[in-house]
Amino acid sequence: MSKVCDLSGKRPQTGHNISHSNRKTMRRYLPNLTKRTIIDPLSGKKLKIKISVRAQRTLLKNPAKFAVQLKKLAQMAQK
Repeated sequence: MSKVCDLSGKRPQTGHNISHSNRKTMRRYLPNLTKRTIIDPLSGKKLKIKISVRAQRTLLKNPAKFAVQLKKLAQMAQK
């Protein structure tokens, strides 16, 4: 399962674990993804998507911001 948000495109990032002695080892920072069923405001159809929690909040406050991405997802779901 890929760890990429369908709307915002958030992906895993890399960084360092830093110990008390300041040794650095690589680690991954994963996005906070959830599986949700949302209703497309334009077509009224249900879409099952993986979405980051930050994108969920933005979608509730400003649905127009992700209108283009939702349209693409709805077209892919029809095929």
